[in-house]
Amino acid sequence: MSKLVISRRALLRGGLASAAALPLSGCSAFDFLQDRDNAIREFMISINRLTYRSHRLLLSPDQLAPEFTQADIRQDQHPNGSIDPDTADYLALKESSFADYQLEVDGLVERPARFSLSTLQAMPSRTQITRHDCVEGWSCIAKWQGVPLSQLLDQVGVKPEARFVIFHCFDAIERGLSGEILYYESIDLIDARHPQTILAYAMNDKPLPVANGAPIRVRVERQLGYKMAKYIRRIELVSEFSQVGFGKGSYWADQGYEWFAGI
Repeated sequence: MSKLVISRRALLRGGLASAAALPLSGCSAFDFLQDRDNAIREFMISINRLTYRSHRLLLSPDQLAPEFTQADIRQDQHPNGSIDPDTADYLALKESSFADYQLEVDGLVERPARFSLSTLQAMPSRTQITRHDCVEGWSCIAKWQGVPLSQLLDQVGVKPEARFVIFHCFDAIERGLSGEILYYESIDLIDARHPQTILAYAMNDKPLPVANGAPIRVRVERQLGYKMAKYIRRIELVSEFSQVGFGKGSYWADQGYEWFAGI
C-alpha cells in the first residue's frame, strides 16, 4: 500500500511542477479555460471526471486514514497555503476573535442554515491525530478536533440531486482588475460523509491558529493537504461545477492540478 501512496505522490508532484511552469509558457495559451463553451475545455473536464471515477473504484468509501498517538506529535503543524488573510470581512472577524463568525450552509439543501463558532463547538465532536501530507513532499502529524461535516449535512437536509460540497473561503488567492478571487475547494459527498472529515476548530488542544485556518478548516484525511480548505466562510451543496470558477471544482484544479487527490 505504501508503494502505491509514494507513487501517487510522485505523480502529483510532477503534475504540480508542470502546472507551476504554465505561466512561463505564456498565460494567453490557456485563455480558453475561461470560455465555458470551448470544446477543448470541455474535453479536459471530461478527462478529469474519468480520472475521478477510476480513483473511486480503487478506494473503499469506508477506509480510514491512519491515526497516531500523542507521542507521534513532534512539532507544530506546518501551515500550508495562505497564512494570514487580509480581506476586510476576515480582518473584522479576527479583530473580534471570531465572536461574530457565522458559517453559512446552503445550495441544494432543504433547510439552509448558519452556525456560529460557539454552536459548532457545542456539537458532538471528533478528535483525531493524523498526518497531513503535502504534495510538496513534507508531512506533519497533529491532533485535530472538530464537528463531523456529516452532522451539519444531516441538519440542513441534503437534496437528492446534490453530489458535491464546495468550501468558499475568506482568503483572496488572487487580486486583479476584476477584483478579488477568493479561494475555494470541493469534495464529493462520499468524502463529506466520511467519519474522519471534520470541520476543525482546534489543533493540538488549542484553538485553531490563524496560520492554520482559523476559525474553521476542513480535514479530509484521505486526501492531500491542498484539498483541506482553510478560513471557511460558506459551504454550498451542488450537483456539478460548471458555474463555479472555470468549472473544475477548485481553485487549484482550475490551474491544472488534480481535483481528486486521494491517498
